Amino acid sequence: MAAVLRSSLLAAARSPRLERAITRLPVSREVVARFVAGTTVEDAVRTAETLLRSGCFVSIDYLGEDTTDLALAAATVEQYRTLVTALGRLPQAQVATGAVRPLEVSVKLSALGQALPRDGHAIAREHAHRICAAAEASGVWVTVDAEDHTTTDSTLSIVRELRADFPWLGTVLQAYLRRTEDDCRALAGPGSRIRLCKGAYDEPVAVAFRERAEVDASYLRCLAVLTAGAGYPMIASHDPAVLAAAQVGVQSAQRKAEEYEYQMLYGIRADEQQRLAAAGNHVRVYVPYGDQWYGYFMRRLAERPANLGFFLRALTAGNG
Repeated sequence: MAAVLRSSLLAAARSPRLERAITRLPVSREVVARFVAGTTVEDAVRTAETLLRSGCFVSIDYLGEDTTDLALAAATVEQYRTLVTALGRLPQAQVATGAVRPLEVSVKLSALGQALPRDGHAIAREHAHRICAAAEASGVWVTVDAEDHTTTDSTLSIVRELRADFPWLGTVLQAYLRRTEDDCRALAGPGSRIRLCKGAYDEPVAVAFRERAEVDASYLRCLAVLTAGAGYPMIASHDPAVLAAAQVGVQSAQRKAEEYEYQMLYGIRADEQQRLAAAGNHVRVYVPYGDQWYGYFMRRLAERPANLGFFLRALTAGNG
């Protein structure tokens, strides 16, 4: 039943008809505010300041994906350039913890034109390069997000090319993909930053593990590769069992606290974020903002049934 619900919600995430219906409900925006930090750069920076004061690091995502309009892709680049300039004005942008930057932005290449029918790969690479250059000037990191499996080869190729100029550039690998353990081995070299997450898209069984136990086992195998490597693992999970196993793994690999970090989503398990940070761990909170919240929000509902229940209760109350 859970698998069917997840597939249904992920299919809904790509439905323009449902997007129009849900985004027009006033109560939807009220619920989404739990997971999305407003619509403007000012909203995102304000949330970042609050999280930084609480002892957490931050990664900010300007929401949007699957762009097939060159002008819209270019506008996204300018939004990110404005964002990193604003983040660069924060005192924390100039205060690195060792080699670790407290401030980061996360970028989806499909929002930068990767899906454009002509030269999408090259356009996305050039747009990402412009964002990285602006981020470097502001003391801010960039991590390239993962999307569905059809984009993986293009995304990793762009990341490899960009790292020639920006060796601090991070990327995301999704443990539910069958290829990811090999990708971890290939990418766990010196200076690499890999955010390991479970995966949030509805992928076919030919390329992805579908059962929860299989995904969890793959996550821990991939994490073992990363912690044994020479890079900087970023453990992106809210699962208590995974977090406990990860702690054992990094200790077994004799990694110091500054040699890895935990990552969690804005609005989810904030108490655990604070507990981990208070214990001396690096904890980075993934903060999305912008008007294009629908796809992101539906994937959050698919990940955790508790989130769906929260949404449905709010809808009931809003219509009562």
